[in-house]
Amino acid sequence: MPTPSSRLGPLKRVRTSVLDIAYAEAGPADGRPVLLLHGWPYDVHTYADAAPLLAAAGFRVIIPYLRGFGATRFLTDASPRNGQQAALASDAIELIEALGLERPIVGGCDWGARTACILAVLHPARVRAIVSVSGYLIGSQAAGATPLAPEAERSWWYQYYFATERGRQGYALHTHDFARLIWKTASPRWTFDEPTFLRSAAALDNPDHVPIAIHNYRWRLGLAEGEARYAAMEERLASFPPVTIPAVTLEGDANGAPHPRACDYRARFTSAYEHRLVEGGIGHNLPQEAPDAFARAIVDADRMVG
Repeated sequence: MPTPSSRLGPLKRVRTSVLDIAYAEAGPADGRPVLLLHGWPYDVHTYADAAPLLAAAGFRVIIPYLRGFGATRFLTDASPRNGQQAALASDAIELIEALGLERPIVGGCDWGARTACILAVLHPARVRAIVSVSGYLIGSQAAGATPLAPEAERSWWYQYYFATERGRQGYALHTHDFARLIWKTASPRWTFDEPTFLRSAAALDNPDHVPIAIHNYRWRLGLAEGEARYAAMEERLASFPPVTIPAVTLEGDANGAPHPRACDYRARFTSAYEHRLVEGGIGHNLPQEAPDAFARAIVDADRMVG
């Protein structure tokens, strides 16, 4: 059975103001930097097959464990276990600064795609281009307060489950089983095997994982407060600013997770832009299910900069 990070090499570490971040790295140290961000309930192995492709193309690939995942840890017990979007984006920009990455291309899926979009709109001078699975995913508590159509509400069942104490306890008790269910429903045609799942599920054993995940979904519904330090950032994000740097968005043809239609976010991208539908039964975890297509999007996003 693969061990965590066995496909990505030994982990490295870097400190930011809040975290001791564990990350995998591939490719030449002097290559153009690419920052790849995973989502929930996944981990760095979302990019286990895409990273070697990018490394072979000459890119320096950085893949961090998000707060609450894998070997990443808070520096102090006093730090709030905050999963709001601005906190995750702040972690990413601090990582870029700590590693001295010069205008990386940022790619992401799920939570990572949201962070890629946030970096693009708040720090366009610091990011070269983005690749975002499922497009423009920036949210706000105000938008989250608006009821959706019944079918759309049903697809978010786990968000409402997490809003309850029963849901928090249930996720804490059955974290791996819960994640396996999400993997299956979000990617109904992905035939991943048990070793592949367990390799990533180990990242969910982080002691901060459950509070981070619960806070993330409760914050979206306005059921949990964020930190005051991020209030100005959230106010800017709530206006849904456009992405003004080159971008490629991707969608799988069998994505079983809640996701927006490509036509609904097209106007959010005002620079060089391409949207690609990746066919072949590709679900929500697109970079792991279709690594060639994802790596190609990174290469093409780089070329779009000119």
